Amino acid sequence: MEKKRIGIVGAGISGLLACKYAMEKGFNPIVFEARNSIGGVWSQTIESTKLQTPLSYYRFSDFPWPPSVTETETFPNHNQVMEYLQAYALHFNILPQIRFSSTVIGIEYFSPSNEDSTSSDLWGGNGEPFSANGKWNITVKVTGHPLVMNQVYEVDFVILCIGKYSDLPNIPDFPMNRGPEMFDGKVLHSMEYAAMAGDEASEFIKEKRVTVIGLRKSAVDVAAEVATKNGVGHPCCLVFRRAHWLVPEHLNKFTFRNLNRFSQLMIHRPGEGFFQCLLAFLLSPLLWMFTKMVEMYLKWTCPSIKKYNMVPDHPFLKQIVSFMSLVLPPNFYDRVREGSLILKKSQSFSFCKNGLVLDGEDSVLETDIVIFATGYKSDEKITNIFTSTFFRNCITESSAPFYRECIHPRIPQLAILGYPDSASVLYTTEVKSIWLAHFLAGKFKLPPVKEMEDDVTKWKKCIERFAGDGYKRSCVSVLLQIHVNDQLCRDMGCNPTRKRWFLPEMFAPYGPTDYANLTSPS
Repeated sequence: MEKKRIGIVGAGISGLLACKYAMEKGFNPIVFEARNSIGGVWSQTIESTKLQTPLSYYRFSDFPWPPSVTETETFPNHNQVMEYLQAYALHFNILPQIRFSSTVIGIEYFSPSNEDSTSSDLWGGNGEPFSANGKWNITVKVTGHPLVMNQVYEVDFVILCIGKYSDLPNIPDFPMNRGPEMFDGKVLHSMEYAAMAGDEASEFIKEKRVTVIGLRKSAVDVAAEVATKNGVGHPCCLVFRRAHWLVPEHLNKFTFRNLNRFSQLMIHRPGEGFFQCLLAFLLSPLLWMFTKMVEMYLKWTCPSIKKYNMVPDHPFLKQIVSFMSLVLPPNFYDRVREGSLILKKSQSFSFCKNGLVLDGEDSVLETDIVIFATGYKSDEKITNIFTSTFFRNCITESSAPFYRECIHPRIPQLAILGYPDSASVLYTTEVKSIWLAHFLAGKFKLPPVKEMEDDVTKWKKCIERFAGDGYKRSCVSVLLQIHVNDQLCRDMGCNPTRKRWFLPEMFAPYGPTDYANLTSPS
């Protein structure tokens, strides 16, 4: 029987994992990567970027970090991460499967027969990864070669690994005559700043008054880098609407050590029974106490957060559930105290000829460069790749998460990897890649569409209890990652309890190496 063809869009971490595990099951996937290198966001980031996750939790289950990194680093820098990813791709012979400089501009599902698998009670008409008639056409543009016509590839299954934090920047809208068009300086997104080489970026900001908009990871990193390079002579200004808890590296390491089964007993989970619900109710005060102690610790060890109006108005727990936590760059508040970094909280602002007009301030914030570090339009990025209006509406008309965080119940023969946010995104994506490879190999079928839709609705309602208005479908498993992995293991017929005996199973942290050997080459 002819082997089915699998198309993978993107050669970042999720694309490498999807390719590796599909190959282990005997498939010959083809990977389309728009850039000329692997690594996704890691291939194009600012000079000072480091991991926020301790390297022991940011690793492949069957490929350790080299001793040269493990002996000296806890949070490797972006160059070390790229070297690690390149070594992984070489070791597992993934590079020959990748077509670089190949931008996917659209995917289209078609079926030569009259069957409509999108309206069937079963996913794809049969609950299986492949259909006898359904196929996907992937239209690819070869970048850097304008005379080469677009190419169309026919595949049996598509895995989207296009990530969330690239390509489609989110820039706020402004009223007429109050936006960037009124400004004489330069306006760009952090994505464009990250694309500059180190020397080019240094020259771009040299002796310039730079204002960074936002207070997420990219905003804090860019502002800290600019402040370090320009010093007090040309201070960087960080403008933000809402403060977030900024966690130091040592506290972040402590938090990861508590990612165990016992801590997840404190969390209500979707579809829980009476005793699970009762146990979560009885233990939930421990979770509340822990998060309050973290808040008190941060206020006590860093009095600057109160002095500079950086105390958030939301609890630490809500920030975790909404995946808004970020690690404080080294010497961040030292830059603030010396005057090379200025913090300004403002609900709104507008542009004028020589800078920004902040809400509640009479004077103009004079600046030469404005860098928006305001995130990306991740859902729109996924939506735009579909040519079908129906499939686009499947993404935009519901905020429910995906089934097992990678399957949309109404989009056949397609999976989305790398979409969910996680404190340990590499290894959680790896477990989903293993699950997907088992599915592609016919080891199990998906439940009926209605059952999958009921499942994701339960997840949505469950997490909304914690997150409130901070709910995002990409963050449903942040507090319940072990539970999600348990579900994936059961689907594959693997034992979800990965430790050798009860005490470590309950109280030792779960990490990448616990999920090694879930699969083997067929």
